[in-house]
Amino acid sequence: MPTVPPASPAARPAVDVTALLERGRTLATPVLRAAVDRLAPPMDTVAAYHFGWIDAQGNPTDGDGGKAVRPALAVLSAEVTGAAPEVGVPGAVAVELVHNFSLLHDDLMDGDEQRRHRDTVWKVHGPAQAILVGDALFALANEVLLELGTVEAGRATRRLTTASRALIDGQAQDISYEHRDRVSVEECLEMEGNKTGALLACASSIGAVLGGADERTADTLERYGYHLGLAFQAVDDLLGIWGDPVSTGKQTWSDLRQRKKSLPVVAALAAGGPASEQLGEMLAADAKSSDFENFSEEEFAARAALIEEAGGREWTAEEARRQHTIAIEALNAVDMPAPVRDRFAALADFVVVRKR
Repeated sequence: MPTVPPASPAARPAVDVTALLERGRTLATPVLRAAVDRLAPPMDTVAAYHFGWIDAQGNPTDGDGGKAVRPALAVLSAEVTGAAPEVGVPGAVAVELVHNFSLLHDDLMDGDEQRRHRDTVWKVHGPAQAILVGDALFALANEVLLELGTVEAGRATRRLTTASRALIDGQAQDISYEHRDRVSVEECLEMEGNKTGALLACASSIGAVLGGADERTADTLERYGYHLGLAFQAVDDLLGIWGDPVSTGKQTWSDLRQRKKSLPVVAALAAGGPASEQLGEMLAADAKSSDFENFSEEEFAARAALIEEAGGREWTAEEARRQHTIAIEALNAVDMPAPVRDRFAALADFVVVRKR
């Protein structure tokens, strides 16, 4: 069953989301590979491993490169202006490079050993390479845009760097929250807006900017992407606790193992009542436990059950639907061809029903 059914997609025209995602991937990947090829050895091969193009021994693979939502949004947004989707490709590549810079660093900081069903870069190539390659991808993102040499490229780069700073702020907030007993729902939403919403907002507007869109159009598309990002992260938070490891590529109870103050946890703690109080006491004891890393599956399952009993799971699912609705409503303020609007809406629907 879908993780979070969208609010009201039934009346919209059918859109082949798989084809939409594949279009973004197909257009962006050759330019992305060319950018990565600029890196000095061994960073080029380490990055290729991260993107799923080769295995740990350097052999070519058909690995899973991720959902490609951001490239799909970037090339789609170019069509808002009447431009060809190819106009959005440099933006798609730049956003994808920043996104993967953040993944390389986040995996190391969070101690994640698995991503996309295989070992993370720092596990295979070491922490130093994860840091260096992440830094290199961030630099490449700006190069890809600025070498276009146009006024629109400068505008796009400014939006990308603003989004990147917000993304880094969000990661810093996320780490700091792990060491606090309580985090408010508002703080959690602010963190997730920075960590996930900002870059999806940029992806949703950057192709339009490259196509010559005015600031109002770009800002409104960013509003769509920002709230889409909050819906996206809410679903991720559900999957981080209750997701199937076969689908997610991560351990069972992944976010609980990392003591993440994700939306289901924060909402459950804020709800009050016996289950909320018991959960709070349990998590406070976990923070002081020297044996936390050796907890059994049953112990993590008990914490997940308390989160659900306190209402954290349902609250988060409803928040994903609410953010999805706000994103869809933002599209109504932008003058664009109807088929382009339908594709934006379909991508939003996909985000809230995905299982991985």
